[in-house]
Amino acid sequence: METKNNVESVTELTRKGTCIEFFSAYQDLETDRMIGLCDPNGEVWFKPLGEDGRGTIGGLGRNLWSLLMDCFPDIDNTIDTMETEDDSVVCKVVIFGTQAKDFAGIPSKGLRFNSDHIFIFRFNEADKVISITIDWDHQRFQQQLGAL
Repeated sequence: METKNNVESVTELTRKGTCIEFFSAYQDLETDRMIGLCDPNGEVWFKPLGEDGRGTIGGLGRNLWSLLMDCFPDIDNTIDTMETEDDSVVCKVVIFGTQAKDFAGIPSKGLRFNSDHIFIFRFNEADKVISITIDWDHQRFQQQLGAL
């Protein structure tokens, strides 16, 4: 029983460490490092965007994160909480930045956003991220940028 708990603890710590590294790469504006922690063919879902927000981590994920970094060059994040649930780690994260370029139909007015996000990272048995689901209040995000 003790060995099983130690294995589970190592797995939990490894997975949480991967999530911390993901957000560190996000802070450093390094999409290649973010994607390198994941299976690029794994699924990403930006929930508020509906079915248009579904794709692969290495495709849609890379493109959307790269666009965010281009349009919000000071984009940053703070991890509030991290909890493990089965094969997942649920991270509550605040993402914030100043808009410098038009983004997804929102003209740049130089405004800042500060948005609570929930990231759910799912892992395979090799502790590689195979799925990321991201949720946030998209209407509030748009309001902060002066789009509504």
